[in-house]
Amino acid sequence: MRLHRAWIVAGVAFVALIGAAGFRATPGVLIVPLQNEFGWSRTTISLAVSVNLVLFGLTAPFAAALMDRFGIRQVTAAALVLVATGSGLTYFMTASWQLVLCWGVLVGLGTGSMAMVFAATIANRWFVRHRGLVIGVLTAGGATGQLVFLPLLAWLVGQHGWRSASIAVSCAALAVVPLVVLVLRERPADVGLLPYGADGPPEETITRGDAAGVALRALRVASRRKEFWLLAGGFFICGASTNGLVGTHFIPAAHDHGLGETTAASLLALVGIFDIAGTIASGWLTDRMDSRRLLGWYYALRGLSLLALPMLFANTVHPSMLVFVIFYGLDWVATVPPTVALAREVFGPAQGTIVFGWVFAAHQLGAAAAATVAGLIRTQLGTYTLAWWGAGVLCLFASALSLSITRPTPAPEPLSRGVTRTV
Repeated sequence: MRLHRAWIVAGVAFVALIGAAGFRATPGVLIVPLQNEFGWSRTTISLAVSVNLVLFGLTAPFAAALMDRFGIRQVTAAALVLVATGSGLTYFMTASWQLVLCWGVLVGLGTGSMAMVFAATIANRWFVRHRGLVIGVLTAGGATGQLVFLPLLAWLVGQHGWRSASIAVSCAALAVVPLVVLVLRERPADVGLLPYGADGPPEETITRGDAAGVALRALRVASRRKEFWLLAGGFFICGASTNGLVGTHFIPAAHDHGLGETTAASLLALVGIFDIAGTIASGWLTDRMDSRRLLGWYYALRGLSLLALPMLFANTVHPSMLVFVIFYGLDWVATVPPTVALAREVFGPAQGTIVFGWVFAAHQLGAAAAATVAGLIRTQLGTYTLAWWGAGVLCLFASALSLSITRPTPAPEPLSRGVTRTV
């Protein structure tokens, strides 16, 4: 049986998402080398990372609108070129503001255009059957990217200096551009196909007009519905309890208890490995179960694990910490497939992706807020314990928010001016 083109498109999207995750994770291996060469403080270097983190989230809804207006291929190719430019220009930088501009702004905007919204767009346009599973696989590309890139980049930095890592990232981004241009297509109808698993051609709204205006109008209309705030509130807490807290502060917290940084970093890498399995499994479950209940369970279990975490830190790795790493890894971004599914169900197939872009922006704002607050707690109290407990309680609250979402119904009004066509 001939392979449906949708799977080939999903494969190319997976490669692009692997790259985007690896590009975003690169500053982690550059902090110490930049500090040693330029004498910049970690606060100064972290500013570039914070800008990257915020733009990564805020770009998402605009990227979704741009993909509707100009096409997936054009936006993704431009994003890769932007990443290559930002990373490549760091080779010549001499001042900290240039790091903020290159890695914070340019790479942040580029990777933000290839984030979870890109995955949702591909899955929503090309798949009817197995849509949740595809979103899970594409989301897992984020974890895979970090696993693939970080060891290689760390080796390059150690052997040839930090500039070699910047050039490697730039070349890798450019290498993906021809693949995107040659293989990606906007919709199955462009190659004479139906979406995978579809019985007939779907109805889609084709955006006409300013993409930024469409994205902002989407926010204005969606914000009138409580479902948007419940989804965004839960995802804000999701970002705070993953990227912002554990992703940023787990290694220094482990170091506070006498655990070596290399060992702590290995534990985080193990989180990433189990994240792949957990996210794919979550996608499979999303195709078969009520997404609200899945989110309720995911957030509740994550909250309980964070409440227990302060008691697990020690100067050696105990079996209980390994249990936490495995359990937490399975739950890391398992929330994404059911959140994407709910955004589509509540706000419709044509506008759900843009709305999810704003929900994802809330995720990144939560991550940025948690990274800052946890650092302040550690500075003021000398321990992260309150940060872990606070995040655990917030996750339990996110579980309640998710279970409060009512049965999905179509959005009461369109989010953008457009024409409806059969594709």
